[in-house]
Amino acid sequence: MRRRPVPAALTTVALAAVTLSALPAAVPAAVASPPPASRPAAAPDWSVALVDSTTARYTPSTIGGWSYPVGLYLYGQYLTYRRTHEARYLTYIKDYVDRFVASDGTIGQSFNSLDSMQAGRLLVILHHETGQDRYRKAAQKIRDRLNTYPRTADGGFWHADTASRAHQLWADGVYMVNPFLVEYGKEFGDSAYANDEAAGQLYLYGSHLQVANGLLRHAYDESKTVSWADPQTGLAPEHWCRAVGWYSMAITNVLDAIPANHPRRAQLLKIFRRLAAGLEKYQDPATGRWFQVIDKGGRSDNWTETSCSSMFTYALSRGAQQGYLAPHYRAVARRGYQGVLAKLSVGADGRTNLADISVGTNVGDYAYYVARTRATDDFHGLGAFLIMNEQLRGD
Repeated sequence: MRRRPVPAALTTVALAAVTLSALPAAVPAAVASPPPASRPAAAPDWSVALVDSTTARYTPSTIGGWSYPVGLYLYGQYLTYRRTHEARYLTYIKDYVDRFVASDGTIGQSFNSLDSMQAGRLLVILHHETGQDRYRKAAQKIRDRLNTYPRTADGGFWHADTASRAHQLWADGVYMVNPFLVEYGKEFGDSAYANDEAAGQLYLYGSHLQVANGLLRHAYDESKTVSWADPQTGLAPEHWCRAVGWYSMAITNVLDAIPANHPRRAQLLKIFRRLAAGLEKYQDPATGRWFQVIDKGGRSDNWTETSCSSMFTYALSRGAQQGYLAPHYRAVARRGYQGVLAKLSVGADGRTNLADISVGTNVGDYAYYVARTRATDDFHGLGAFLIMNEQLRGD
């Protein structure tokens, strides 16, 4: 497999039976070593620990079907591979994808929903790493599907090409297609279309979903007829945290990809900065995390959710690092990072456990969101954690 250049310096991590601890870096012989008691303990490499735990729990054949939660997790595993050069992490991803992509590039997916497109990022990655043309052919099926994919009157991709999702924009959807799109454009020389489409989708979704407090509602129905839609605005009633988390990561990825002089850039920065201010306002001061229904943390049945907290932490950190956001958002992100780490533990089997992750969720009301199952080691949370940790671990 071909590899991109990645940093050579690695942290070696040992996974013990009950605890995880990083081995200390080697000390030059000419330097006297301090007594062990005075030497600070190295921080665990939580990305490696989580990937090793997850790949021990599932083989590439048992991890699940072609889906966005698995695709999200494996994208996080790829980021860990990029840093560590651990070849088995990439081999695992390839073995998973090769269950669905034939040697001639055929892929048995209809791509009739944005959700079904997210794992397409793995196709672009594998083409880049291996040079095998079958991954280009499979990825092109998603790109070509967008030519006929249904849109709102102003051009926004429907959440799915089904009657139950017709005319609807869900904040979730921008992450399912747009990071793939800009990466596809870069890998295959299609950036003129891909960057314009991705930036335009982020702008359209933001224009419809963002409200005065800077946060985004979960969804918008152009027809204003679905049960959850406000009959005047078409908006869903609540700010569900992971929907907003998907948007925050997508806008960060797209800003990273488009040129500095792109005509949509100023519009996207305005949306992102308003969103960041809202996230800072509603961050839980006690934990550093964010609530399942973001702006209603004062209610006793609301709870802080791990996947969205990881997503916001990543986006705020990356946004500040790249200059999209003011520098003080790095401190907001650090509080979020510590809050998420508090939800990570190691079991008696030596494997990591990440708690309080909302399972997959449709559009609903407050009672629906807070009653969602709080899972441990759900792929939504594992993938978001890895993306966050690879951004924050050295900060």
